[in-house]
Amino acid sequence: MGLRHRIAVTTGVLAFGTATAAAGASYALRRQAAAAREVIGKPFGEEALFSDRVYKGKYGDPVDLLLLGDSIAAGLGADGPKQTLGAELARRLAKATRRAVRLHTAAVVGAESSDLAGQLAALPGGYRPDVAVIVVGGNDVIHRIRPVDSRRHLGAAVSALRGSGAEVVVGTCPDLGALRALRQPLRGLGSRASRQLAAVQRDVTTELGGRAVGLAEVVGPFFIAQPDEMFSLDRFHPSGAGYRRTAKALLPSVLAALGYAEDVPFGHHPPALVD
Repeated sequence: MGLRHRIAVTTGVLAFGTATAAAGASYALRRQAAAAREVIGKPFGEEALFSDRVYKGKYGDPVDLLLLGDSIAAGLGADGPKQTLGAELARRLAKATRRAVRLHTAAVVGAESSDLAGQLAALPGGYRPDVAVIVVGGNDVIHRIRPVDSRRHLGAAVSALRGSGAEVVVGTCPDLGALRALRQPLRGLGSRASRQLAAVQRDVTTELGGRAVGLAEVVGPFFIAQPDEMFSLDRFHPSGAGYRRTAKALLPSVLAALGYAEDVPFGHHPPALVD
């Protein structure tokens, strides 16, 4: 066997071995993901609790608050209508501004970034929120959507909202590494992918004049340290306590967007300065 032939055979064996290992790893990850779905299940169904109404109406001069995105934005897993992310945020916003808050939730359970356009298109005619809060990305990671595609869809939504005169606050993709229902290495891969997507979301949001809140940095440590309290029955979505913590984390940027605060804490990213 000549030298060139031996090199070709060796290269082919190595390539086959690498491909086989990659296929095996991919199969193992699919098995782990399927097992996680069985553990998580759907104890809450696919419809979040309805919590849209006017909060603290006695204050008057209402702020229109819009929630867009996935099951977290919709509040799936909350203990009751008053414990959804929208309700928790609306009450805190009303208390801080001494203004009524009119909540409209357009978020849909299971949504990806590509669904934001449909959520905007389904809004009532003439509806113009003062501030829109978007939480999306977890399903993009789970369904292996390319970050460049997620960026494009989120950017289009932020641009549309900003063009209509609304302020925008994006809660970036949570750290999927906090999900105990996921085994290693799936949990580690999910953590890395979700943090990469969060960085992409932060950049496109601030570039387009919105504000971004790094949920992995701001609330992630609480979910990791207190999983029994922060997660709901399915061990995937936040509990009432988890939504309270998330609403509290988002509030500083929402207040800043509306002109009620100047400084924001760690993990909050203001619009980028454009020359």
